Amino acid sequence: MSLHELAGGWHGVKNFGMNITSTSKVLIQGCLEPLASIHIPLMQTYGTNLVAGVSPGSGGQTIHGIPVFDMVEQARPVVGDIDISILFNHPYRLLDAALEAIAAGIRHIIIVTEGMPPLDVVQLLHKADMTETIVLGPNCPGLIMPGQLLLGTYPTAVYQPGSIGIISRCGTLTHEVAWQLTQAGLGQSIAVGIGSGAIVGSSFAQWLQILDEDDSTDAIVLVGEINGEGEDIAAQYAEDMIDKPVIAYLAGHRLPQAATLAHSNNVLTSHLAASRYPILGNVTVSPVTRKLAALKQAGIPVAQDPSEVPNLVKAALGATT
Repeated sequence: MSLHELAGGWHGVKNFGMNITSTSKVLIQGCLEPLASIHIPLMQTYGTNLVAGVSPGSGGQTIHGIPVFDMVEQARPVVGDIDISILFNHPYRLLDAALEAIAAGIRHIIIVTEGMPPLDVVQLLHKADMTETIVLGPNCPGLIMPGQLLLGTYPTAVYQPGSIGIISRCGTLTHEVAWQLTQAGLGQSIAVGIGSGAIVGSSFAQWLQILDEDDSTDAIVLVGEINGEGEDIAAQYAEDMIDKPVIAYLAGHRLPQAATLAHSNNVLTSHLAASRYPILGNVTVSPVTRKLAALKQAGIPVAQDPSEVPNLVKAALGATT
């Protein structure tokens, strides 16, 4: 079975169909941006099937051997249907570029650029939801299937083919975790950066479902942060819905934590967390305490340091054999 998500839902988690392979046709939007010009040849060297680029006003050129078009709709008659678009556009042009890709029938969008306005992200995700489009990012390194496919900005040397999936919010920390796994002889089936912004496209829970259904993945490493609620939801989702071993690391968990939470939505979250996780005892808990309680409740081991991840993975795999 290839990487995909089944239709359905859980606590607001909507799962869209997905099928990415080493032969998927990939478009680069914002292909003449400096960051794109660096990573296009790296993706090509890795074997990614880059078929076209889009840069308004620059149609007719070529970049690293691929044709450049002014608009996405001009590329399709030449290269055929496109499976994935990677966006390197200026932050304020990302929404138009992404909507253009969706209108052209592209259902997998990766937004590398950081700084996309939050209201633009909300508008994009509304359209993505209606069209069953998977969005990674904004502000993400993309996706890598080691030895097969590079979509984004990953340093490929630290990744090796294997059976461990990584889902991360943490950018470069993803690479550190992958390197620790590689050094321990634990290669990776896939690494996915969902983005580190306050609002992102696809979630931890959605990707947990993808990797749970992927025959090439035996265990999943979740690399989270101390802010937001994605890790809490992912812990509950893993407890209720995921069969494969899940291991976690929370970046920033050692930072000093405030004794109280100032915002009303955080207080409400703490009340809800305390009711679900009796271990908390009271409502004036830090986000880190809440997340750690959620992960513990779900039976997910949490590494204190990235170097601990390989041993936790090995122990979890040993417990399932």
